[in-house]
Amino acid sequence: MWRRGAHADAAHHPLTAGPGASSSSSSSAAAGAARRRRRPGLPCLPSHLFFALLVALFTASLLVVWQLLPIGDGDGDAAAEERGGEAPPRPEGGGAGVMRFSASRVALRAFDGESRLEAARSERRRWAGLAPVRVALAVGNMNIDAQSLMLATVAKSLVGLGYEVEVLAFTDGKARDIWENICLVNIVNIGTLKSVDWSKYDAVLLSSLEGKRVVSILMQEPFRLLPVVWLIHEDTFGQHLRSYAELHESIPNVIEDWRVHFNACAYVVFPDSYLPFLYSPLDSGNFLVISGSPVDIWAAKRFGSSHSEETIRKQHGIEEDVVVILVIGSYLFFDDLPWDYATVMHASAPHILDIAKTKNLRVQFIFFCGNGSGAYNSAFQELVSHMGLPYGSVKQISMTHDIRNLLMFVDVVLYGSLRQEPGFPPLLLRSMSSEIPIVAPNLTVITKYVTDGVHGFLFDSADPSTVSSAFRQILGGKKLLDTAYSVALEGKLLSKNMLAHDCITAHIKLLESVIHFPSYAKLPSSVSKVQERTWLWDPFEMKAALENSLLEDESHTSTNTVDILREFTQSNQSTYPDTNDTSSYDYPSLSDWNDLSEIEIFEDIERREMEEASFFPFIDERVERPLLSWDEVYRNARRSERLKPEGNERDEGELERTGQPVCIYEIYSGEGAWPFLHHGSLYRGVTLSKGGRRPRSDDVDAVTRLSVLDNPYYRDLLCEFGAMFAIANRVDTVHKLPWIGFQSWQAAGKKVSLSESAEETLEETTTGKNNGDVVYYWSPMDMDQTSDFWSMCDSLNAGNCRSLFEDAFRTMYGLPENFAALPPMPSDGDHWSTLHSWLMPTPSFLKFIMFSRMFVDSLHSLNANRTEAASCLLGASEPEKRHCYCRILEVLVNVWAYHSGRKMVYLDPVTGDTREQHPLDGRNEMWVKFFNFTLLKSMDEDLAEEADDGMHPGNDQWLWPLTGQVFWPGIADREREEKYIKKLDKKLKNKVKLLERQKSGYKQKPLGQ
Repeated sequence: MWRRGAHADAAHHPLTAGPGASSSSSSSAAAGAARRRRRPGLPCLPSHLFFALLVALFTASLLVVWQLLPIGDGDGDAAAEERGGEAPPRPEGGGAGVMRFSASRVALRAFDGESRLEAARSERRRWAGLAPVRVALAVGNMNIDAQSLMLATVAKSLVGLGYEVEVLAFTDGKARDIWENICLVNIVNIGTLKSVDWSKYDAVLLSSLEGKRVVSILMQEPFRLLPVVWLIHEDTFGQHLRSYAELHESIPNVIEDWRVHFNACAYVVFPDSYLPFLYSPLDSGNFLVISGSPVDIWAAKRFGSSHSEETIRKQHGIEEDVVVILVIGSYLFFDDLPWDYATVMHASAPHILDIAKTKNLRVQFIFFCGNGSGAYNSAFQELVSHMGLPYGSVKQISMTHDIRNLLMFVDVVLYGSLRQEPGFPPLLLRSMSSEIPIVAPNLTVITKYVTDGVHGFLFDSADPSTVSSAFRQILGGKKLLDTAYSVALEGKLLSKNMLAHDCITAHIKLLESVIHFPSYAKLPSSVSKVQERTWLWDPFEMKAALENSLLEDESHTSTNTVDILREFTQSNQSTYPDTNDTSSYDYPSLSDWNDLSEIEIFEDIERREMEEASFFPFIDERVERPLLSWDEVYRNARRSERLKPEGNERDEGELERTGQPVCIYEIYSGEGAWPFLHHGSLYRGVTLSKGGRRPRSDDVDAVTRLSVLDNPYYRDLLCEFGAMFAIANRVDTVHKLPWIGFQSWQAAGKKVSLSESAEETLEETTTGKNNGDVVYYWSPMDMDQTSDFWSMCDSLNAGNCRSLFEDAFRTMYGLPENFAALPPMPSDGDHWSTLHSWLMPTPSFLKFIMFSRMFVDSLHSLNANRTEAASCLLGASEPEKRHCYCRILEVLVNVWAYHSGRKMVYLDPVTGDTREQHPLDGRNEMWVKFFNFTLLKSMDEDLAEEADDGMHPGNDQWLWPLTGQVFWPGIADREREEKYIKKLDKKLKNKVKLLERQKSGYKQKPLGQ
């Protein structure tokens, strides 16, 4: 394996003369002799005419194959014609282009994702941004290695553009201080990983296979909409994955589990085009390649410092005076025969041999191609026989071998592939970084960086015979000319940072295409403003000498890879996001089957005893029973526990809250929010996921209490406010305490949840004397000195909070169009409530819900003809449009509490101190008449009468009846009348029945006769 230092050192695996290696000459000679024996009619020395005819037929066959193969610029067009569509556009930026691999076959096509940043910038956001775009970068370690070098450079570029980057590292390392000079750094482990509030990030960038744990969390609600980009640099895992491919039928769930994790990401990114072939069993259509990583340059430095050319030459049996020419190509055609190699070599090999002969040099050709299979090697030997190379001068080495050994002793590298590639060939970059003179065709992606005669030697791709002119500038009397060495040195210096800028910009462009830029975000600068043109070599080289630190880092990487492989091969369970099933791969032994059989027999005996007891209950009462043994007592106790209803277990929480004045309902959605929820008698969970309650808890299922939440469209529109509607719907059945509070699961992640001292303060306050209508809240809105309440609301709702709130308020009360219907909110420097984290008396809560139901219905009526989420005017990004009303409803309690005359008190969540906000004496502009309970009650009854009379038939957009109980006095009168009519009907039926009995002469006999 050629890559990266992520596996065992290649010096421990020297290339031996296997099929197509040192035995190439003998096998070729045997093949030639066999062909001569099969043609007894031909002399051993054919005539010149016959030889010319043979060459002409071979040239004609090559031309036919050339026309059939998608070579050159027509590659994308030919692939597009096969798919029946247009050729995809080529990536911008040339060398470090982005490539995507399809799931059906590993077919290369360009990445054409639209930049969402440019789309957000084109909207001309007129409102102010509140916070920068946050990106989480999860790394396996912070060692001094090439991967840290690349990620640190990308992170520095992101910070320079205006992003906020936070590094989450699984293991500490020597490069931590370098990271801390760039961005915020946190060390996490498996235990603390679930306590990370991933909702505060706008994108997650993973950089190791250990990120699978992060993907498992992000596959759960409420993090499933968070875009994830997974960078894969390890190849050892891919090698094992290919070796396990034939075991797919025996361990299908293991491979499927990894495929599900890969599919959960927006993109899986590889640094070169070889790794996607290794991971192709896991490809679900989201594989990308971003070339230009400094891993090749880093590996060349490390390997060159720990190995010598003479030692490796001796291992391969090559003498010092032999000029070794390494012929390389593209990884994209891993399984194909190198027909373009044959074309180049057939046109140039005679000239190269003539040049070597005139300079008295011996030449050895090594072809680095193929997948290493026996069939491929045999086909390649047949192809080599037509290249015009002398027997014994050709070796073929599979691409699965480590190329680092080869680059230690080869003298010239010939890039023999004539096919256009979106990115600069990684093998060619690796050769340049090893200070080896290169000979390459003048393809566009190569000439963009390499200057002929300065960094390498180029030949005309349309005329492969021009390769000879390049070798005349390389070969000299003593192997190579001084010009070749100087060109190789310039190529090495160029390769160090040649693709740095393109690689950095490609990663940033990818992030711009997956991030949903929210309304409150401060838009970062465009990728065109990236200033980094080189990798951060200086801080990494200054931190530690590369020769001393790389070996330690490599062993650490190898250990992590081994751990991941052990987890892959020995994992015994895989939990999928959509089910609760656990698949076991640890097959049971004979003792396990015996234990299972005993358990089944025991349960069958208990079942029969229970059935007998149910059929003959009187036997236990009348038959004298002896004293039971302890085993029988234990069995009966287990039977009684099994018969206990499950609902009784959830009553324990209600018993704990008996006598308490307050209960705070924590609203959550999905298993990913469980670590952020509290336990104890003060809290109770409310889940918005049907059947998504925590095990062994008395959480409330909001979907069961309010059927409209079973519709994903309305559940996403209302968000956490839907849980409040569910609690308020027939509140006596779930809440019977005088005080009620709510808190979002995000409060714990944002460090604004109540501490123990704050909880004690809250309990003491609610158990004390009556304070009237008071609203306590502890999650303040982030305000600055230049913004007020409505400007903050605009920033959270795509700049349309004021206008839509005013329109909804006007529609709700039937106000004229010219009436200014935006309630004034003061800018007095006090706090406002967010995150639905507040507490109030239960009667006040019901009044607030009454107002909120009418306001939400009025707001929804403005959007009645827009059933698609994309039509939402309160959101700028796709997730915000999906959760359209969430952010405006989050601040609705402030408007209601302020203008209804409630006392507003801020409770410090850490210290428990309380301070009144917006004092009643200073409220000069309160719209009390619009928030009067009598008015709201009459409006609620009017809507209930309309719903009861069916005045909106077939109107599926009328949201008010779906959000709670429909009641007005007419319903009570009708129910009372219906009950009276039923009572009269029953009396009439009894009277008729009695008259019929009297007519028939039937009389009931007195008792005792």
